Amino acid sequence: MSGDQVSGHCDPRFTPVRDTLADLVDSGEDLGASIAVDVDGETVVDLWGGWHDTERRTPWTRDTLVNVWSTTKTVTALAALVLVERGLLDPYAPVARYWPEFAAGGKEAVEVRHVLSHTSGVSGWDAPFTTEQMYDLPAATAALAAQKPWWEPGTASGYHAQTMGHLVGELVRRVTGLSLTEFVARELAGPLGADFRIGAAVSDTHRIAPVIVPPPLPIDFGALDPDSPVYKTFAGPRTDPAAANTPAWRAAELGALNGHGNARSVTRLLRVLALGGTADGVRLLSPETVDLVFDEQSHGVDLVLGVPVRFGIGFALPETRTVPYIPSGRVCYWGGWGGSLAVADLDRRVTVSYMMNKMGAGIIGSPRAERYLRAVYAALGEEGATGTATDA
Repeated sequence: MSGDQVSGHCDPRFTPVRDTLADLVDSGEDLGASIAVDVDGETVVDLWGGWHDTERRTPWTRDTLVNVWSTTKTVTALAALVLVERGLLDPYAPVARYWPEFAAGGKEAVEVRHVLSHTSGVSGWDAPFTTEQMYDLPAATAALAAQKPWWEPGTASGYHAQTMGHLVGELVRRVTGLSLTEFVARELAGPLGADFRIGAAVSDTHRIAPVIVPPPLPIDFGALDPDSPVYKTFAGPRTDPAAANTPAWRAAELGALNGHGNARSVTRLLRVLALGGTADGVRLLSPETVDLVFDEQSHGVDLVLGVPVRFGIGFALPETRTVPYIPSGRVCYWGGWGGSLAVADLDRRVTVSYMMNKMGAGIIGSPRAERYLRAVYAALGEEGATGTATDA
């Protein structure tokens, strides 16, 4: 373990976290990565290491950004919670109160909380639909408003893999007049000093580490019922991960998929939850609004992911059968395709984020994220949950 490619700040008691990053970069399991840990408002870990590129010519630096895939959803959910705090959204109100067109297709009773907890029945686009069509925000959003739900809303979760950002983003636009990209920049990233953006600016191209595509998802489309939510979600559209490295993807607003940041910026945003709604003197949420995250909306086998998932409003909650290394208690989390992870632990006032460019297999959890998180909790003097993750 040389650790030559690891830089940044690490409190001495978190040295095992630094050692884990060095090990994973040296072994090649991680190409380039960043990890950040905040404890009670203090940044105790802000580390980065490795490389932008498979040729190992450009080092990962303090300001490197990467497409964080579905970790973007945590920021999109935070934006919605801020609007709840301001009285502009009611999580228990019908979506159609704010977006009348959404009532089409029998969705008049779908509530805002259903969109935020992946229980709305609108987990993908009716086929045929392409990745490129997602980039046309008005048309793609109108298509979601027009279609019928794929199961009875509110009865079960079905992961809104690619649609959550369009659905929540339209609610943001309807009640603020701002796009989701603009709202995150002005109301979240700006006040909290977070180097995070939905999409990416052309001026940042030089510091974006391209994603390294993972093995194919373990989905046998030929064996699936074409009318099932899992088939229709991953077929509508069937996205090539290499699309994330294109200018068109980066220019789009994909609030479920194309946030660009690093571990530091994600931690700066999500620690608002772990700290009870206020960070660095910026109050975004009241404790009562934070409590909404833990209002359980579903707990069972997700119709899209095929494994047990427990959703509150906007975030997943601990479920030891699927992600056993997420600690129990008032903890919320989500991650991104390929293995990134963001955890806000309210009981311990701890926030942990891990972002990387080399994508691993599966959708929920990753062995690398598990190693980092276990190292963090060991440094805190806690074992956390035990067991081994189930790949999805």
